[in-house]
Amino acid sequence: MLGALATAGGATIRRARASAARHAIAMHGDPAWAENFTHPAYANPAAPKGGRFVQGVLGTFDSLNPFIVKGVPAANLRGYVTESLLARGYDEPFTLYALLAQSVETDDARTVVTFTIDPAARFSDGKPVTADDVIFSWQLLRDKGRPNYRIYYKKVAKAERVGERGVRFDLSGVADRELPLILGLMPVLAKHAIDPDRFEDTSFTPLLGSGPYIVDAVKPGANVVFKRDPNYWGRDLPINRGLWNFDEVRFDYYRDGNTYFEAFKRGLYDVRVEVDPSRWQTAYNFPAVRERRVLKEAFPYGLPKGMSGLVFNTRRSTFSDVRVREALLLLFDFEWLNHNYFFDLYRRTSSYFDGCDLSSHGIAANDDEHTLLARFPGAVRPDIMDGTWSPPVTDGSGRDRTTLHRALALLDAAGYALKGTRLVSRATRQPFRFEILASTREQERLALAFSRNVRRAGIDAPVRVVDATQFERRKITFDFDMLEYRWEQSLSPGNEQSFYWGSAAATQEGSRNYMGVKSRAIDAMIAALLAARSRPGFVSAVRALDRVLLSGFYVIPLYHLPVQWIARWKRINHPQKTSLFGYLPETWWHEKTA
Repeated sequence: MLGALATAGGATIRRARASAARHAIAMHGDPAWAENFTHPAYANPAAPKGGRFVQGVLGTFDSLNPFIVKGVPAANLRGYVTESLLARGYDEPFTLYALLAQSVETDDARTVVTFTIDPAARFSDGKPVTADDVIFSWQLLRDKGRPNYRIYYKKVAKAERVGERGVRFDLSGVADRELPLILGLMPVLAKHAIDPDRFEDTSFTPLLGSGPYIVDAVKPGANVVFKRDPNYWGRDLPINRGLWNFDEVRFDYYRDGNTYFEAFKRGLYDVRVEVDPSRWQTAYNFPAVRERRVLKEAFPYGLPKGMSGLVFNTRRSTFSDVRVREALLLLFDFEWLNHNYFFDLYRRTSSYFDGCDLSSHGIAANDDEHTLLARFPGAVRPDIMDGTWSPPVTDGSGRDRTTLHRALALLDAAGYALKGTRLVSRATRQPFRFEILASTREQERLALAFSRNVRRAGIDAPVRVVDATQFERRKITFDFDMLEYRWEQSLSPGNEQSFYWGSAAATQEGSRNYMGVKSRAIDAMIAALLAARSRPGFVSAVRALDRVLLSGFYVIPLYHLPVQWIARWKRINHPQKTSLFGYLPETWWHEKTA
């Protein structure tokens, strides 16, 4: 059962001294855009409206509900169809501006937050968005939503309606300064259109939203068509000016990477994000590129480059010893792979927050970090604490003997020995063996290359290729030995870090703690970054978290691109300015021809 609705007639929430209601809220410091701002700096307010935008998606879907564990949801329902109280400004680390809520008010300690709903806010059926809808959404997602929602929203002590259009959340006792912003990004669902008892069931019936588009057509597993809502209530809000420019947006799904690329060459979808250097260098030579009907562009962006890695499932006894995990990292030959597969265009990832000031790589820990980590002796290796550690560098031959000898020494210390050409456990006499799970051809190619790497140490690592649906289900239930995964990061990491590697998430199916790590030190560093009141203190907490994660060798760090590679058919255009977050398709438009 959902909790009972808390109203203004119930117990009063004790309020600390509150600041004035504002149009925006920043995680640290002040919002960049004043209350009278006219449009996002990365959008073109004069962008023409109309036309159709087709995007390709590699994968499949079997649900139109992105807020539950069951099923593989279709892409981009959040944002296009379902809105939140506030909207992100993409030129700042973490600042939110008025959307469904016309204002936000919190106290200095952030023990309470109040949102006042815009009186114009409407769902696509014309009914107003109310305080009851907000509280209903919080309760529903807290009790029945994906694990990240349950983790976040259970921190709220109480919610109550304030006047006709206000909702106040009591956040006392949690020491989480990000929580007001997390609630600002909470999807707001229509209470009158949802049966809570059936919410957790997968369905191809779209949820009723308040966003700029409605779901117009669905072909299960193949495509979803969004149609502009002609009565969209928020089209003139400053945060929306220059956005949502197409009359129709369609997402077409492809099961195979080659088919996916060939479809772009034929003009079946409009914009392609390319992540394969070999394809970017050699395959974009088709007639439309030569004739400048397809343009190749590189977009700079300021976000951390994320952690893409081969993930060890430490729930498996094979990977329970950190020396084994470090040995396998030593056996991964990035230099050979980058040269032979990727034209030396990738950069090696050395941090969970690579490419920004949050990374600990190459930097000695400061006094604040030492203070944070003092309670956890041994949680960080000395070479990671002093900033001298880096991923191993091979000679690029694919047969580097130095890293092989170092790996074998670690495996020997962990209880393994070579018997002929096979590595076996001294305790059990069993060969060292694990399976690498893959879904796409790109994942398979990487897995096969790594399987060849570890064979030199007598390790058997077969590759199992499954379809996208099975891959997703096995990932959700942690039914794998090793797989490739990428954790995206922002310049303001927060509550999602608990969802990624918090101890509680290690046993929650559907979380992103795929490695299964349970660490008091990690939990404490996440708590510290959430409680930080200044940017310098926050950076120290994130770097300390980075050091603990690196010291555990929970993944084999892979690589990243320094920029975003985008190819587009010329009929689609974009603003001149790129946001801090990189390219934003919601700001693009269909170029009208004479």
